[in-house]
Amino acid sequence: MNGEALGKLLRPEQAPMAARKRWLAGQLQVRGTLVLDAGAVNVLRGKGSSLLAVGVRDVQGSFKRGDMVLCVDEQGTRVAKGLVNYGADEARQLEGQPSHQIEAILGYVEAHELIHRDNLVVV
Repeated sequence: MNGEALGKLLRPEQAPMAARKRWLAGQLQVRGTLVLDAGAVNVLRGKGSSLLAVGVRDVQGSFKRGDMVLCVDEQGTRVAKGLVNYGADEARQLEGQPSHQIEAILGYVEAHELIHRDNLVVV
């Protein structure tokens, strides 16, 4: 009150993670794995974008739409986790393909990304 400096203000190095992202990161059981190429890894880590099928090199495990999958780089290092928009069989058909080809491959489009950024957390 007299203009004296009291205490110290501490600021976080990173913005706090939203509750939904914390839930995604730690509470759901992983049902499968998507192996990503270097370009996809860079985009996820650098821009926080959605995961597109074109960046997927391999699909492992058995999962269905809405399940939690782990995303790893080609060396097996964890990159992200997220809720997938397509089941494992569909994801295998889409791996490495551009988004505009989804309808031609599957006959329908559920979403233009395998994992939307709102359902993805970089680990």
